[in-house]
Amino acid sequence: MTTPTTESPTGAAKGRRAWLREHSELGVCVLLLALGVLVLTDALTMDVDITQRGPVGPKTVPIVVGIGLLVIAALLAVDVLRGGRGEAEGGEDVDLSEPADWRTVLLLTGIFLGSAVLIEPAGFPVAGALLFWGAAFALGSRRVDRDPLIAAVLSLLTYVVFDKLLGVPLPGGPLMGVL
Repeated sequence: MTTPTTESPTGAAKGRRAWLREHSELGVCVLLLALGVLVLTDALTMDVDITQRGPVGPKTVPIVVGIGLLVIAALLAVDVLRGGRGEAEGGEDVDLSEPADWRTVLLLTGIFLGSAVLIEPAGFPVAGALLFWGAAFALGSRRVDRDPLIAAVLSLLTYVVFDKLLGVPLPGGPLMGVL
């Protein structure tokens, strides 16, 4: 006659950790769920004036995005619980034995923060041009004959599209009267 064996508490803990390790993608599901709830909550509590509404108002896109996040979180959770596993990236040329490039990360962070500080006094066209040019420099481009021109054109084009065509007001700064 065999006696039933009981699992030790450490064995149960190891089993739980192994199960969580095998289903680690559920963490992404939880993150997507939280983002979806946050987006839907913000969209549904948005105060919209009756004169600003039309067939497609400012709540429409956030509601669609929030619902999409919830649906994707649920579908991914079902797939993971059924045994689905994400495939490793095959096209990445990342050598994990090399240290991180903190110089580039810090340069990009400084450029981003600098443009955020400059956007109000200098305006979006100037701050955006510095952001685009600085990002290109931080990522390795050293073409000082072409990069500033491309950054200025890209920044002005972005300003015109958002401010003039889409009606999203961006600070113009000293260029407000010119543009």
